[in-house]
Amino acid sequence: MTDSAIYIDTRIVCEEDLDELNHVNNLQYLRWTLKTASAHSKRVGWTPDRYREAGTAWIVRSHKITYKLPAQLGDEIEIRTWLEELDRVSALRKYEIVRKSDERLCAMAETRWVFVDLHTLKLMPIPDEVREAFVVSDR
Repeated sequence: MTDSAIYIDTRIVCEEDLDELNHVNNLQYLRWTLKTASAHSKRVGWTPDRYREAGTAWIVRSHKITYKLPAQLGDEIEIRTWLEELDRVSALRKYEIVRKSDERLCAMAETRWVFVDLHTLKLMPIPDEVREAFVVSDR
C-alpha cells in the first residue's frame, strides 16, 4: 500500500490465468479487481463477516475495463485500487493493472458499487462508520 487511499495487490500470472492466445484472460482481470477491492476493504477493517453482521453488503452496479497491453505467463502484476467517489449510496472504485517489470499499464478499470441492505437488497445510505474507513483519492 503506497498511502491510505491507494491499495496495491500483487499477482504472478500463471497458466490458469491465460486464454488461447497465451494472454491473461479478460475474465481474470475482472476477478483480480474484485479480489483487490475485497482485500482493500479488509485492510480498512471491513471484512465480509463484519458486513454480514451489520446486515449490509456492497454489490456491483457496473464494470468498465479498458485493455492496453496483454499480460503474459510469469509477469508480476500490480493491481492498484482506490475510491474516486463516495456518495450517499455508492462508490466509484478505480483500478490500474500494471506490469511491475516496466511499469506499463496493462488495463484500467472502474467499478460502481452500491451499498445495500443484505436482507432486502435495496439501496441504503452508506453508514458513517463505513464511510470513515475509506479515504477518497483525487488521483
